[in-house]
Amino acid sequence: MNVSTSLNPGARAAQTSAAPVRRITDAPTRMFHWLFALSFLGAYLTADGERWRMLHVTLGYTLAGLLVFRVLYGLFGPRQAGMGLLWRKLTAAPAWLRSLRAAASLSAINWRQGQNLLMALAVVALMVLVLPLTLTGYATFNEWGVFPGEDWLGELHEFFGEAMLMVVLAHLALIAALSLLRRKNMASPMLTGRLEGHGPNPVPHNRVWLAVLMLVAVLAYGAWEWQQSPRGLIPTHAWGQMATQDHGDDD
Repeated sequence: MNVSTSLNPGARAAQTSAAPVRRITDAPTRMFHWLFALSFLGAYLTADGERWRMLHVTLGYTLAGLLVFRVLYGLFGPRQAGMGLLWRKLTAAPAWLRSLRAAASLSAINWRQGQNLLMALAVVALMVLVLPLTLTGYATFNEWGVFPGEDWLGELHEFFGEAMLMVVLAHLALIAALSLLRRKNMASPMLTGRLEGHGPNPVPHNRVWLAVLMLVAVLAYGAWEWQQSPRGLIPTHAWGQMATQDHGDDD
């Protein structure tokens, strides 16, 4: 026994009260998560009207770029950030559904596995929806497939945007519900990267440098788009339309 600890009750109490903490999410994954969330929120809020159209487009392209990073990081990055973890959770879905039918009682069901499965489904759905959302947004911005009196690509883009919003809200509701059920803040790993409790420490390297590099790349892209547009992130033709409307009002 440590003599200093045995002679010092305060030190012993401090060691006993200190909860074990382990890192389960690295800095690049957390940076991706928050940049992804903010980009979608900004794109959704600027979806209507011409005034902020270029900002909306820039945020949409940022979403696509972040998705590319996440896929590459999942394929070539550390194991704990790999896409294989999500894939294994999804492939376990048929077996879990069969266990529901075979369960003799509700207590015999592995509810924790079902909760993890729902979380994985929400995450995969968010990433999958980015592709059609970005493609239809690009086509709409370049006025592909626009016929007199109808804009089916624009309506399709709006549909995918609303679908992604529904998945985001379901994802947030699931995190809140799991936090209540498990009596711990399930959102904290995406803020601090750490989780209280015993268990392995799957993230030995935080890779802060890669998270900073990602943030710099996103900011640099936004600055570049800002410089490309004569009116910042407001497209030139939008200013022309507003000027025409103002001139018509004066007449």
